Amino acid sequence: MKNRLIGTSVPRKEAFDKVTGRARYVDDVSFPGMIYGTTVRSKVARGRLRGIALGPGIPWDEFVVVTAKDIPGINAIHLINDDQPCLADGVINHPEEPVVLLAHPDKHLLEKARQAVVLDIDELPAVHSIEDALAKTAVVWGEDNIFKRYTIEKGDIAEAFANADVILEGHYETGAQEQLYIENNGVIASYSEEAGVTIWGSLQCPYYIQKALIPLFGVGPERARVIQLETGGGFGGKEEYPSMIASHAALLAKKAGVPVKIIYDRAEDMAATTKRHPSRTVVRAAVMRDGTVVGLDIDFAIDGGAYSTLSQVVLSRGLIHAAGPYSCPNVHILGRAVATNSPPHGAFRGFGAPQSIFALERHLDEIGKYLGIAPDEIRRRNFVKPGQTLATGQVVRDDVDMNVLLDRALEAAGWGDKKARFAVENREEGSVKRGIGLATFLHGTGFTGSGEKFLASIVGVEATADGHVRVLAASTEIGQGTNTIFAQIAGDALGVDYDVIQVGQPDTAFVPNSGPTVASRTCTIVGKLVETAALGLRQTLLGSGLLEEPYSSEQFVKACSAYVARSGELRAYAEYKQPPYIKWDEDTFKGDAYGAYSWAVYVASVKVDTLTYEATVEDFVALQEVGKVIHPTLAAGQIEGGVAQGIGWALYENVVWKNGRMANDRMTDYIMPTSVDLPPIRALFAESPYSYGPSGAKGIGELPMDGPGPAIVNAILDAVGIGIPRIPATPEVVMEAYLANTSVTRVCRATEVARG
Repeated sequence: MKNRLIGTSVPRKEAFDKVTGRARYVDDVSFPGMIYGTTVRSKVARGRLRGIALGPGIPWDEFVVVTAKDIPGINAIHLINDDQPCLADGVINHPEEPVVLLAHPDKHLLEKARQAVVLDIDELPAVHSIEDALAKTAVVWGEDNIFKRYTIEKGDIAEAFANADVILEGHYETGAQEQLYIENNGVIASYSEEAGVTIWGSLQCPYYIQKALIPLFGVGPERARVIQLETGGGFGGKEEYPSMIASHAALLAKKAGVPVKIIYDRAEDMAATTKRHPSRTVVRAAVMRDGTVVGLDIDFAIDGGAYSTLSQVVLSRGLIHAAGPYSCPNVHILGRAVATNSPPHGAFRGFGAPQSIFALERHLDEIGKYLGIAPDEIRRRNFVKPGQTLATGQVVRDDVDMNVLLDRALEAAGWGDKKARFAVENREEGSVKRGIGLATFLHGTGFTGSGEKFLASIVGVEATADGHVRVLAASTEIGQGTNTIFAQIAGDALGVDYDVIQVGQPDTAFVPNSGPTVASRTCTIVGKLVETAALGLRQTLLGSGLLEEPYSSEQFVKACSAYVARSGELRAYAEYKQPPYIKWDEDTFKGDAYGAYSWAVYVASVKVDTLTYEATVEDFVALQEVGKVIHPTLAAGQIEGGVAQGIGWALYENVVWKNGRMANDRMTDYIMPTSVDLPPIRALFAESPYSYGPSGAKGIGELPMDGPGPAIVNAILDAVGIGIPRIPATPEVVMEAYLANTSVTRVCRATEVARG
């Protein structure tokens, strides 16, 4: 059937409720007898917990007090390694470690009580940087402070370096970043002996929370129910952390015997929850005089914080993307996720790839500057082509021509005209200099390798008694448009109007586990299952004798209603089946890391004031090939929002750490770009349909975080000739580099290879 909905900008499913205020977020919800909860946290980075004292002046007999001894099951937040306790029991590993939970009907008295709790902690030496963790100035996790180590090998790296013309080495760093979603973390929990635990909350992954509650309470899945309410943004920050806050609220609810609500204020949310992993990358490139990169030796390290959480997965994504969209024949990549005594870092849009892509894309510009080759040309000489292999040995099956994408992006950005004009203007007197920079990159769709096969995601569609069709999936609407695109996909598969389709509320009691809302998998992976399940329902209805082709939406609705009246229910399910060509070795990191990639070229125009050292983005072009665009307006919004976040990470959002704690945990001193700080962002698309995506769609959500950082800093290099080795490139960072007159030989050390 011909697409009628896909490719059009239909109204958002939840738009009316959100615009009119009918949408209910967790802090809009209350239950009879509900009380409020809070968390008492450590103020030291590392130590031994000797005791807990309830201070004077508080009517403690009115309070519900929970410590580690009240946990009925295993004291751990279940995720991968289960090393993070729900509540500290003898050991403190970061400054926001939760130790005591309190609940009371009066929120104001509750805060006074929180401040009155005294934690007796013997401080121990702590680790606060990647370098100190690797140097083992103190051992704070395992035997070597390393959560996980991975290696990618391709070709013969030693031979490549021996036979190159020049070796260039650069060191690059990226900082933490706060997700800063509009709605803070919050949940409500209830508990009864009959039903077990029920959670309502602002979250991304209902089944993650269910899996955390099961061992914590020692119950089966039927006694741990999780319901997603309207959620005001996530960006990864509500992927794993809600398991913590939900566990806390549930423990209080069990002891209190009434529902408990915990809503973090902005300061607690910023200080205690996960952030983007800081990174340190060393790139050594073996290069021929013509700019061909024949060898890449990359040492990539990320700061995981005090517990492993998702760090090993973030690390793997960073490694897989570290060599970029290039055909380098010889690659060695070492990746390590290390432990420090800060709150655990976790998921954030891009998921490790922005960190490693920043290093490589910066390094390519430094290589080009050393060799006298233009930034666009150095990339053209190294682009991978269909049929060639990426760093993991994966053969590129996507129908992509990066040269064509690059040509289009440069034309849209006015690359040639700006290069010439800026070169003239920058020689004139005045403090303002301008430059233009680019980044070319790729990002995989869905979980890596056999990850999607392991998840075995399931999606259902069902006909309702009134003849509508409801999509049943655990994928959550967090502002990105999940409900809308699922309705478009199902509507086209069934050949019915958009209004016929409803999307069920994610609730572990009623929707199957379609996997987490992460990794640019919602549209491509889960959307394909929606399409398949919808086609199955359609086939059942056509075979029932109640519907014949061709049919109208009205006829379809009547047939659904009649089928349900006759048979009681009409449902169809689809389970993920991995594309047959995917072969992946998790131990060696060889093979097909992803079913498909999205490809992109981003171009930034900046101005730099050499008096104030402020860099400002004046224009931004974001071109991406994402398969089929399902909803043009939502797709453009995804890119524009992601680029805005990327600009914030590149120039403004500097997390200041003090003894492992975020010191600037207020929006008054955590600087993020506002609308007046953002340039025109032009989102452009190319389409090369992917046969395993719904109508050919590939992933889009992670992509726009990858390119802004390097494109912007490369533009600063073009403007003032100064290489910036780290982001955010705040005025202080730019001033330090400018006053030091940092040249390419300082940022990127070059060694000419001797012959004979």
